[in-house]
Amino acid sequence: MAAMTSSARPFLNRRLAEFGTTIFAEMSALAVSTGSINLGQGFPDTDGPEEIREAAVRALRDGRGNQYPPGPGVPELRAAVAAHQLRRYGLTYDPDTEVLVTAGATEAIAAALLALVEPGDEVIALEPYYDSYAACVAMAGGTRVPVTLRPHTEGGAAFRLDLDELRAAVTGRTRLLLINTPHNPTGTVLTREELTAIAELAVERDLLVVTDEVYEHLVFDDAEHIPLATLPGMRERTVTIGSAGKTFSFTGWKVGWITAAPGLVTAVRSAKQYLTYVASGPFQYAVAEALALPETYYTDLRADLRAKRDLLATGLTEAGFGVFRPAGTYFITADIRPLGETDGEAFCLALPERAGVVAIPTSVFYDHKEAGAPYVRFAFCKRVDVLAGATERLRKAFEH
Repeated sequence: MAAMTSSARPFLNRRLAEFGTTIFAEMSALAVSTGSINLGQGFPDTDGPEEIREAAVRALRDGRGNQYPPGPGVPELRAAVAAHQLRRYGLTYDPDTEVLVTAGATEAIAAALLALVEPGDEVIALEPYYDSYAACVAMAGGTRVPVTLRPHTEGGAAFRLDLDELRAAVTGRTRLLLINTPHNPTGTVLTREELTAIAELAVERDLLVVTDEVYEHLVFDDAEHIPLATLPGMRERTVTIGSAGKTFSFTGWKVGWITAAPGLVTAVRSAKQYLTYVASGPFQYAVAEALALPETYYTDLRADLRAKRDLLATGLTEAGFGVFRPAGTYFITADIRPLGETDGEAFCLALPERAGVVAIPTSVFYDHKEAGAPYVRFAFCKRVDVLAGATERLRKAFEH
């Protein structure tokens, strides 16, 4: 007998009805089926430092983390996170009460929003935004309010925040600002002036702030990453999210963390414990060692990625795209209008057959789809030979 189903009510709850399979899964499957070079999903195609991999192996062999680690995270990693925040930014956090280890930054975002947002609360996010933001706001019962980063050409092509638009978006129902810098997907790094204005607004309107800073070490040229928690009045109202995946090229380990005042950490942990409870035991010990790597590691990482950024940016320009050269992250946003195209989604769906390359349509990161329609995102965290092959394919596909 066939299983009984209800035709009156869908299986998926209404909060998540607008969310299907992620664009990353869809485009990665398309890359495999067409044999295309995948510059869509943002993960490196080489592993991180050998000594850190060996640290994970050593933890496994020594029996550290093979069973449930402590709920807040292993003490070694919490101490390493606190030491990192102090050494780099002058921020002092108590490893026992102000640091929480999570299953990657994605869980940190989910736990923070589930903990801090009530149904009906408004959450302001900078559009375009990482797709999990919208889903997590929905699961919390909140209302997302996008503030759109606008393309500017003065001083170099970049996406910038309109501070007046941000202020106008705050209402009596606004609970939280969700800030991402360095910003995925645009590569924008918010300036001290912009961050100061955000901080002043948060203090004035008594808002909580969640800052996604997973690309903190991936900044280029003259850009500087400034944690919002370092600004006046912000430490006690800011949940800062960090991650090992992007910094150390171990995205599959899923090790992230938050740093915040004790009350905020307690709130986020209350939600987090019912998501994964704990995760990534042996990898936590390895990441603790990674956070103690010398400054030369970060310098070399930035130099390597900057060279790859320039290689891909040059190739895209030569192929005819309009290019927004990023100040941070490992993504390049490209404008397809110089190619005579206006629909990024259709362009990306056709690109594997047309050029043997996969990209992501930036419109999937927007509520205001029209604002993102002519843009596509390419990842440059790949081997040089892969990037060179992709740019050659693109040049051939679009040469006049």
